[in-house]
Amino acid sequence: MVLLPEDVRAYPRPPALEPVGETLEVVFGGALVARTRRGLRVLETHHAPTYYFPPEDVAPGVLRPGAGRSFCEWKGRAAYFDLTAGGSTAPGAAWGYPDPTPAFAALRDHVAFYAGRVEACRVGGVVATPQPGGFYGGWVTPNLSGIVKGGPGTEGW
Repeated sequence: MVLLPEDVRAYPRPPALEPVGETLEVVFGGALVARTRRGLRVLETHHAPTYYFPPEDVAPGVLRPGAGRSFCEWKGRAAYFDLTAGGSTAPGAAWGYPDPTPAFAALRDHVAFYAGRVEACRVGGVVATPQPGGFYGGWVTPNLSGIVKGGPGTEGW
């Protein structure tokens, strides 16, 4: 599949939430741990899209509550999850919003995965790489243009 060109500078702030038309997949521990055609994505200026999976499209038993919490001014308080599959565990590899703000209510109980903490993330079969910096959870695909926030010197944008 060929993803249409997108410029991260054109994404809105405050962020937008929209359905994803492509199949999303996450591979970890040699297993397909999440696959959906009903994903959602958050688009925010200078960020790679962050993809969210409905809970029923994540393999049963692979997520356990993890350490840490964070707060997003737009989405609310995030809870983190450890991911276990195929004899491997990745602490804090996923997160979600159990009680999101009203504008992001559709994210309730959905789960996002850090591309850098799993073996592979795919959007429509296209392999994604992690958003730079380790904090943000966007998936960078080859169709994106513009500077993606997260690398050195971009955190304060």
